[in-house]
Amino acid sequence: MNLLIKRIRNYLSLVKFSHTIFAMPFALLGFFIAINTEGYNFTWRLLILVLLCMVFARNAAMGFNRYVDHTFDSLNPRTASREIPQGIISPRSALVFVIANSILFITAAGFINKLTMFLSPLALVIILGYSLTKRFTSLSHFILGLALSLAPVGAYISVTGRFDIIPVFYSLVVLCWVSGFDIIYSLQDSEFDIENKLLSIPVSLGIRQSLLLSAFLHLVAIVLVILSGLLSESGLLFWFGTIIFSLMLIYEHIIVKPYDMASITKAFGAINSYAGISFCAFAIADLYLKLSF
Repeated sequence: MNLLIKRIRNYLSLVKFSHTIFAMPFALLGFFIAINTEGYNFTWRLLILVLLCMVFARNAAMGFNRYVDHTFDSLNPRTASREIPQGIISPRSALVFVIANSILFITAAGFINKLTMFLSPLALVIILGYSLTKRFTSLSHFILGLALSLAPVGAYISVTGRFDIIPVFYSLVVLCWVSGFDIIYSLQDSEFDIENKLLSIPVSLGIRQSLLLSAFLHLVAIVLVILSGLLSESGLLFWFGTIIFSLMLIYEHIIVKPYDMASITKAFGAINSYAGISFCAFAIADLYLKLSF
């Protein structure tokens, strides 16, 4: 039993399961927006299927990332302690894990509706394909943003079986937000990437310009959140969440120091997780408690 628990912990560590909090809140927001659309009702079955799709898709994506990058990870002092370079999980076992989660993702999507089932392979191509992009383009940050941006639209489609403008706006928010903080995160590896012929925005633009681009993307994310609130005629709780989200992103750019690992880690992890969770919590609450100014 102890061996099984240890093995589960190893795989959870492999995929950084705690980082699920970046996309999961926006998936829940897309889900509850759909539930509050006339003609649709909440069911536990559907919510559980949406959550399972999120978990399986992310497990597949992160597992594949660790699998295809394990050679680079073993050379990079920052990542050499990961499970595959350390021999805790073999590359073959990681690949089996990816395949299993991919199958589970498509299966769960198939239990939701026909559109989610047909779109699930395309979603897999995007979320798995991200891991290969640093080899041929500096725009890998935007591919990661695109992969996570599928969450709110995917959750909305799971309920309604169709697209709508508001969840698309939230997907654009996630695209800009995630791309922006991934640029910051990649500052840690800019020297390693140059030495190993890997591409990124910091490699192409340099540190100063990369931080400016990240700040611009986060500004666009804030503007998109505001537009989403105006389009959906949101109430007081939504705007309170928007203020928190905006201040957290501003604070992120105040504290980041390019060569300070601690400030980059704090900006990437704690600040962005709080920003996403707090905004989505208030936005969901606003759907049920329409408090006016």
